[in-house]
Amino acid sequence: MSWFKRLRDGITTKTKQKKEIPEGVWHKCKNCNSTITSKDHTQNLYVCPECNYHDRISPDDYFNIIFDGRYTELFTELIPKDFLDFTDLKAYTDRIVAAKKKAGRLTAMEVAHGKVNRLDLVIAAMDFKFIGGSMGSVMGEKIAMAIDYSIEHKIPLMIISKSGGARMMESAFSLMQMAKTSARLTRLAKAGVPYFSFLTDPTTGGVTASFAMLGDINFSEPGALIGFAGPRVIKETIKKDLPEGFQRSEFLLDHGFLDFIVERKDLKERIGDLLHLFRNKEKAAS
Repeated sequence: MSWFKRLRDGITTKTKQKKEIPEGVWHKCKNCNSTITSKDHTQNLYVCPECNYHDRISPDDYFNIIFDGRYTELFTELIPKDFLDFTDLKAYTDRIVAAKKKAGRLTAMEVAHGKVNRLDLVIAAMDFKFIGGSMGSVMGEKIAMAIDYSIEHKIPLMIISKSGGARMMESAFSLMQMAKTSARLTRLAKAGVPYFSFLTDPTTGGVTASFAMLGDINFSEPGALIGFAGPRVIKETIKKDLPEGFQRSEFLLDHGFLDFIVERKDLKERIGDLLHLFRNKEKAAS
């Protein structure tokens, strides 16, 4: 009878509503589709514990991983400008505004000076979220200024490449940065200051064809795509199937283009070893 009374009087029972999981709590691996909490993913340095896939990370993340703690950002006053009034599907000025919002920074490259295991190091790191980490006049100038800073203070330089190539919206001005940065690195070499080139996923186009392959030590993260043109373009050009793992860092290591591959969890210690090695070599030479 009670059930009929409830139905007749329109009495309803409150049921617990299903709680929605807040966005960003879980992380799904792009490579193996395994899922872990975002907190665990961050604590694991943005590396999948199942397949060891290294997610793309920002310059700030690299600075926090590599430096001992404190670091000083350099050349923050440089920002990109549409000096050609370039427009394709949309105006370059609009692309710059959208990139700043997406990446949360003003340019595709950040430069910082800090210490690694108590030894000085200058790092210039790219952000792929900012128009694909493309190399424009600002990136080229930041690299040039970082090289001059390293020469002046006798501090080793490390460039972390993560780029889709030259920035077409700046036309020949972006292509000029290839020669500019390469020539500047010659000054660094003549000054006897070490240069470490760290290639991450992806490093392609004009960046690969210039400063990314000119390091005293060239090394990479696991599984990084490294090359000039992409595998699809090469396959369509030569009309042949490419070897398995073509243009991945492991393939390049086997064929002599890299000195070694380092996982992110070992990155700081390996860089510290390089700094001590080159420092001891300099002492022995003097």
